[in-house]
Amino acid sequence: MFTGLVQAVGRVERRGRGLLVEGCAAFAPLQLGDSVAVDGVCLTVASLVGDGFLADVSEETLQRTSLGRKASRGGAVNLEPALRLSDRLGGHLVSGHVDGTGEVVSIEALPQSWTVELRWKESHFGRYICDKASVAVNGISLTVAGSRDQGTRFWVAVIPHTWSVTALRDLAVGDDVNLEIDLLARYTERLLAAGDGGTPSGELSADWLSAHGWG
Repeated sequence: MFTGLVQAVGRVERRGRGLLVEGCAAFAPLQLGDSVAVDGVCLTVASLVGDGFLADVSEETLQRTSLGRKASRGGAVNLEPALRLSDRLGGHLVSGHVDGTGEVVSIEALPQSWTVELRWKESHFGRYICDKASVAVNGISLTVAGSRDQGTRFWVAVIPHTWSVTALRDLAVGDDVNLEIDLLARYTERLLAAGDGGTPSGELSADWLSAHGWG
């Protein structure tokens, strides 16, 4: 588990069938088998290399996340080691299991912050987005500032500190980002569906939501 509070910005590149992740000195020493969130994707340390590590990646990881595309050009990535039970939970609980990818629609620089608007590439995830909810964007714990189109498009407000210490500052319109919804939203939906006539997949139908005042 992670908190979505980035501890370093590193780089990722393809290395054979896996990925080389560099830039972990800020929270080293790493050990074999450790978990590290790389742009929000939980990877396992397979071998140690300099101030980073090599990680094996599955076809699922490369297909569902932006890591494969970013690694092809040696892109900057946000890094966070796994949460210790004694650590403060400064962000929100992040599993490192990316739900899908989004596209950067716009980036607006304001006097005291940046507003980044995102669009889900998989529109069915929009139902998990609501104002002031938590969402992990490239592994960063952020708060939804607003949304439209039933949550398929939403925006986050990024303060100067977060902008300066993460790879968000390298984003451009059209870039892909890894998105993970709040765990509480997913489990709440699954439990409600299982207990009150939800669909077998655990996704609540529009009729169910309307009947319970959520539509």
